Amino acid sequence: MSTKPAPGDIPVRRIDRILAFMSLGLLVLSIVCFFAIIIATGTGMEQADFGAGIWPTVTAIVYIAPPVAFALLLALLIMTLVRRARANKVR
Repeated sequence: MSTKPAPGDIPVRRIDRILAFMSLGLLVLSIVCFFAIIIATGTGMEQADFGAGIWPTVTAIVYIAPPVAFALLLALLIMTLVRRARANKVR
């Protein structure tokens, strides 16, 4: 059961939580993929073809996930600032 927020606090919406956790998840996934590439090259997979199998996807995640996570955080920040500005305007 959730508790009601204090009268001066702005409640956290579901979309705020979704954006925050998606951003965090993308960053964690990117870091895991980055270390997978480092470990694969360090264990002697230099001869392996990083252009075949799952490796192109892992490499793409390393390049694409951090900017997407940053964009999600910016969207969350803008939404929060707009919501607070509207709440302060009403008061």
